[in-house]
Amino acid sequence: MAEPADIPAIIELMGAAIAGNMKSFLSRAEIAAARESMGVDRTLIEDRTYFVVEAIRAHETVMVGCGGWGKRRTLYGGDHTAGRDDTLSDPAVDAARIRAMYTHPDWTRQGIGTLLLDLGESAARVAGFGTIELGSTIPGEPLYLARGYVEVGRETHPAANGADNVIITMAKAL
Repeated sequence: MAEPADIPAIIELMGAAIAGNMKSFLSRAEIAAARESMGVDRTLIEDRTYFVVEAIRAHETVMVGCGGWGKRRTLYGGDHTAGRDDTLSDPAVDAARIRAMYTHPDWTRQGIGTLLLDLGESAARVAGFGTIELGSTIPGEPLYLARGYVEVGRETHPAANGADNVIITMAKAL
């Protein structure tokens, strides 16, 4: 479970993941655009719904992944993202949210994203949610499709640099 003390390492991991994992899918301008809606969401850490995955490398513990689920209406974004709705969702009528998934580029394709999805989906199910949604970037879409999520919407937001930031809303029954 992520702790407030983990925030600096989470920020470092997010930066590495954005820079390394998106370059095969997006231009530099599109990556910069995506950064506008990405980042740490402290409410996830406060709500105890955010996980970190650590591994041992060269006798040191390193953070290799982070992600979680949200019981609030905010679909995506960090503390700075405009348009947030941090009111609590009602499990009887609302979907839980998969949130802020990042894997260090040196650790992709090793099951970290799947582990984080399993943890989030399981916790949301225990909390009484019957469905779960997420706001995916283009690079994240293949993982979510492979894990049974289906696209329910796609929005393009123009960024400050003029590039497009595409957010794909995806959902899955729990």
